[in-house]
Amino acid sequence: MNHTEQLIETPSDSTRIVDAPFAFDPRTDLAAAVELAGRTLAAVRPEQYDAPTPCEEFDVRRLSSHLVAVVRRISVIGRGEDPFSVPSFADEIADGAWAAAWVPAAREVAEVWADPGVLGRQLRLPMGVLPGAAAAAVYTHELTVHTWDLARATGQDPDWDPALIERVIGVVRRALPAETRGGRIPFAEVVAVGPEAPAIDRLVAWAGRRP
Repeated sequence: MNHTEQLIETPSDSTRIVDAPFAFDPRTDLAAAVELAGRTLAAVRPEQYDAPTPCEEFDVRRLSSHLVAVVRRISVIGRGEDPFSVPSFADEIADGAWAAAWVPAAREVAEVWADPGVLGRQLRLPMGVLPGAAAAAVYTHELTVHTWDLARATGQDPDWDPALIERVIGVVRRALPAETRGGRIPFAEVVAVGPEAPAIDRLVAWAGRRP
């Protein structure tokens, strides 16, 4: 499974994020990732629902359902609640209704994460307990990579923010080193791209995607 939610599995792994200082407010990047994912989801057309995506387990329909579940889970996590109370897929949502469901879910994320105190709280994620700042960075990565998956599958070209993506790259390269792939690390091998490649290409290549 190529999911950031599965990224940190042991205390030694989580230290790679927790011990790293944040010179920025990761809530800002999280909010931007939520907004871009929502716009990309809203542009999906019915004839694309069965199309494959770069995330091998998901077609467009399944990925759309998963994205709604992810954004709902971000609110639950921010409140300090059990992340597993939110299923991994929003199966109750009918085809084509994902964008409508995204609007209240995104609004709830904004409300829950508006409190700056959330950044220092210990929050429970599916992979373990992390400070809120690290949790925000983890889900910015999750949303950005899956937005790229969805965009690639549906012929979209989102307006990526290179500065945001560079910050995500800085976090994820500490959290998910190239040498730890395989076995319990649920990402494919890093795909080689040149340092001059666009930031989004370098990010998804680090997650095992082929830009």
